[in-house]
Amino acid sequence: MGSYDELIQSDQIDAVYIPLPTGIRKDWVIAAAEAGKHVLCEKPVGVNTQQVRQMIDACRASNVQFMDGVMFDHSRRIEDVAATLHDEKLLGKLRRINTHFSFCSDESFEASNIRANYELEPHGCLGDLGWYCIRFILWASNRQMPTRLSARTITSIGNSHGEHQVPGEFSAELEFPEGLSAAYYCSFLTSNQQTAIVSGEKGHLTIDDFVLPFYDSRTHWATHDHQLEIDNCRWNFKRQTSPRSNDEYASGEPVAPEVEMVRRFASYVNENSIQSQYPELTLKTQLILDACRRSAIAGGDWVNVEAVDS
Repeated sequence: MGSYDELIQSDQIDAVYIPLPTGIRKDWVIAAAEAGKHVLCEKPVGVNTQQVRQMIDACRASNVQFMDGVMFDHSRRIEDVAATLHDEKLLGKLRRINTHFSFCSDESFEASNIRANYELEPHGCLGDLGWYCIRFILWASNRQMPTRLSARTITSIGNSHGEHQVPGEFSAELEFPEGLSAAYYCSFLTSNQQTAIVSGEKGHLTIDDFVLPFYDSRTHWATHDHQLEIDNCRWNFKRQTSPRSNDEYASGEPVAPEVEMVRRFASYVNENSIQSQYPELTLKTQLILDACRRSAIAGGDWVNVEAVDS
């Protein structure tokens, strides 16, 4: 096939994967949906929430599946982690979620990588890495939306012409109902780290590789219930850690998360079984991302997060 147009109009194709840059993706997602093609879409999904709503609406109107490319949504580990977090008998009421995703880019990154190009990837590290941080926070909060947040671009980078730059280092603080709070940090300028910590009133949970699991035949995580015993002037802080793991390869094997993502997507296509939770997760993630950009542009002011149904 000689062009994208020919591809999406072909009656031999049921679904497409669209990894085009964020700045030019919207029209192709809508065109694919209008041609009756199911869409697996790279992230960050849109330049803004308006674009994402248009893409999701186009897929809904054509009765095709929309799913973004967050691989850990389909891992065995995230399902067990979520079940643990949402059982108050184990960790108690959740109070705090922290995520961190970073890598230190090389000297050529800012000049040549599209993730530093405002026209193609306007959200920089927030879109590339922060999308995962936000998505994990949604999993940990049982997909509950924050009410307000404060965010800031710590360092800007860019290879676009003119004044436009993108976040190269970014952080945010989020507030949820009933006392839950969260924070995340993402960066193209800091060493490899992909950590998540969720703290409850009875214990906490940790993951050292929440996005791209360390290479292994199992994925790992842990819960902790450390104890402090005070005996007069003796302060005995005792480690109590329960290592946990799931039977799935990190990558490249039939049970790896990225393979399961494609397998699930294909099954929904073959069965014409449209799963609404995936576009809903995408929309929630984009709404939080947009609020983060608004806050950062305003110098870190607290801003309200738009509701999903607004």
